[in-house]
Amino acid sequence: MAKKRSKIPLEESSGNVFADLGLSDPEERLAKADLAIAISREVESRGLTQSEAADLLGVAQPDVSNLMRGRLSGYSIERLTRLLNALGQDVEIRVRPTRKGEERGHLRVAVG
Repeated sequence: MAKKRSKIPLEESSGNVFADLGLSDPEERLAKADLAIAISREVESRGLTQSEAADLLGVAQPDVSNLMRGRLSGYSIERLTRLLNALGQDVEIRVRPTRKGEERGHLRVAVG
């Protein structure tokens, strides 16, 4: 006899987990997370140790560890973009009008 499963209510994501959790500055938090993910992927794709990455980036090894673990307190978007530049990555900032029907602009990061 099959056991009956209870239904867990699901809520569709807005696409920004920080907004879904009700955290302050969700767009900035998501942008920083996306930039940190790009840094982590580049470090991993090069096969760098955290110490080697720290030397290349001009930061301490614990800073690299924090980045790789998503601990982004103390990191600005500007600092993260400079770290990507140090890894030979271009970072573009594009300004454009908001989408139709939107009064306020949004901050987005597209990686890739």
